[in-house]
Amino acid sequence: MMEAILIECVQNSLRQFMHRNAIFICERLCAQFPSETNLQLLAGCYLNNNQSYSAYHILKGTQMAQSRYLFAISCFQMDLLNEAEAALCPPANDPNAAEIPNGAAGHYLLGLIYRYTDRRKSAVHHFKQALSIDPLMWAAYEELCVLGAAEEATAVFGEAAALCIQKQYLHHGSASQSLHISNEDRNLVSGRNFGQGPDDASPRQLKHMQGNSLRDIPGNYHGAAALGGAASQPSNGSSSNISFYNTPSPMASQIPYISQLSGVAPPPLCRNAQPNGPNPSILNADSSPRSTVNSTIQAPRRKFVDEGKLRKISGRLFSDSGPRRSTRLSGEAGATNVSATMVVGNGTSNSSKYLGGSKLSSMAFRAVTVRKGQSWANENIDEGIRNEAFDDSRSNITLSTSSSSPSVDTRDLEQEGATIPTNGSIMNGSRVISGASEIMGLLRTLGEGYRLSCMYRCQEALDVYLKLPHKHYNTGWVLSQVGKAYFELVDYLEADRAFSLARQASPYSLEGMDIYSTVLYHLKEDMKLSYLAQELISTDRLAPQSWCAMGNCYSLQKDHETALKNFQRAVQLNPRFAYAHTLCGHEYVALEDFENGIKSYQSALRVNARHYNSWYGLGMIYLRQEKFEFSEHHFRMAFHINPRSSVIMSYLGTALHALKRSDEALAIMERAILADKKNPLPMYQKANILVSLENFDEALEALEELKEYAPRESSVYALMGRIYKRSKMYDKAMLHYGLALDLKPPATDVAAIKAAIEKLHVPDEIEDNL
Repeated sequence: MMEAILIECVQNSLRQFMHRNAIFICERLCAQFPSETNLQLLAGCYLNNNQSYSAYHILKGTQMAQSRYLFAISCFQMDLLNEAEAALCPPANDPNAAEIPNGAAGHYLLGLIYRYTDRRKSAVHHFKQALSIDPLMWAAYEELCVLGAAEEATAVFGEAAALCIQKQYLHHGSASQSLHISNEDRNLVSGRNFGQGPDDASPRQLKHMQGNSLRDIPGNYHGAAALGGAASQPSNGSSSNISFYNTPSPMASQIPYISQLSGVAPPPLCRNAQPNGPNPSILNADSSPRSTVNSTIQAPRRKFVDEGKLRKISGRLFSDSGPRRSTRLSGEAGATNVSATMVVGNGTSNSSKYLGGSKLSSMAFRAVTVRKGQSWANENIDEGIRNEAFDDSRSNITLSTSSSSPSVDTRDLEQEGATIPTNGSIMNGSRVISGASEIMGLLRTLGEGYRLSCMYRCQEALDVYLKLPHKHYNTGWVLSQVGKAYFELVDYLEADRAFSLARQASPYSLEGMDIYSTVLYHLKEDMKLSYLAQELISTDRLAPQSWCAMGNCYSLQKDHETALKNFQRAVQLNPRFAYAHTLCGHEYVALEDFENGIKSYQSALRVNARHYNSWYGLGMIYLRQEKFEFSEHHFRMAFHINPRSSVIMSYLGTALHALKRSDEALAIMERAILADKKNPLPMYQKANILVSLENFDEALEALEELKEYAPRESSVYALMGRIYKRSKMYDKAMLHYGLALDLKPPATDVAAIKAAIEKLHVPDEIEDNL
């Protein structure tokens, strides 16, 4: 009886988030009644308290399936991937070798291990296995999308998946421990979602508990179900050390322009008092942040083209023509004479500078990551402790097994509430069937949108998301995905709008906020970016997204050294956050440190080989170093991953032209122009290639068309002057050189144009720098 009382006390402490008390009582339990099942409970207490190293030592050498799973979780958090793999996969020659523990959750964890040890094929296999066992394992489908191996959502979340759910609920009954919730476990879920913890439960610990489903850890003994928070969702390998970093929240005066916020005070420095996990009230549809937003946020308005948004042609302008998925490489570093002509939100633009043909290699282009980033792939997939970006669909999926209702509608929740299993009774069959079908229908839409986003078919993804009901469209996760899609389409104003709505819907979520900060960077929104950085730091200073926003804030002020330190801090907090590595690479290049820039880009690719931004960044470095073969290879890799980017195609064409493959270069330039007719870069590059081929008539035609998009760009007129000079039409050459000077190019370009005018009648002199 003493053992039962102690177990109940531990479970009750965990329900109330009293982790220290749970650990103490569980230690008494294990001392009085030593058994492996009790050790599992103790290890779970430590995992919930973010002490994976303690769980590691407690479970080392244990053999039970649940023990091996929890040991693997602790190894994964400590970045001991080989030991984690060994725990999940006993040697094949072992006669007592058991199958991978915990079914879908075990396969998912093993898939993550294979992904981070660069075994893509095996990772894909285990993610697919996880989905086949549990069609509600959304995290596995996300990983498949990131890896570029996801099947169409209609195939994954189709009738077969719905039947699988129905069979699990209707026929397995209590034998299926992973999907049948006992009365004890159901009480635990209720406590985990609604319990109020005392002061000894930190927000970081709360994040371990919230939003996790019992289905992720089947086969629990006694109170082992209480381990759900940490055991069901693997977290970042470096998470166990996060608490040792003492990162003070910056004061308002430490962030550029924070004092200029027109009287809007920054949020209080609450030291993470607001957890970034799912809101505990998420089970109550009426009190959910989503339902609040639904009444105020309308369906997205149609995108329209404003002439004021057309990008002008200049070096760093072209860097702005590709989101910070280009590298913004050296425009700010003084290695080029190219400056930005950026159309900002109020419609004004900065002065443009003369673009020389040989200077294009210095242009830059910052990149998005994907989630499991991030490029697209959402970077937060394995963050575990700090996976703030709990998408609403995933929250609903997770809670569906514990709160009974597959539908999010309040009416449906009330109706379905009566069908929750009570004391072993089975759900009503017809309601299970209809509920499973509703869930699969929702996941088909969400899954297809996410899959298309990861393939950079962004306009198609946006069209799919529009098919969602308003209650789901107006949630933080979906709106963040919409913002990312607009970002990839280089529509920063629409991206800004979508991310702003996401912030209203889920102010506690950091999903996509690193990308949002890059959007504001490109829009030159100093104050909004400063305010966002301050908000994110005060919300969670241990999240890499917060420090990416801070780094972008300093980078916009040309303080590249401070920006680099902030991006390095993001890498330190989560070494598997690919976008942070890429942003470090951008800052190194801005500081002319190409060697470390290459290392940072390569680190990003080790995390996510499909992070096309880093392939692009490497291509830009090699283009500047005139290593054209290397440059062409890396641009082509980026192009294979994202074949719809006009900017990538433009630079690939530039590299091909440098390799004397002008026909291929012209063909790729034509594709780039068709991909984004508002992007002036490929038009200008096409004209340059035609000039080198002495096809002056076609070059002039291309430049005349380009003048309509960039009527005040001096580089266009300078190139036209150069063509007329080589055609011995000196009067027209003088006219266009004069027009170029009238548009006030930068000083270095003024000198080059004047030198060309002085040598106007020297027939053999070709000014290649113009």
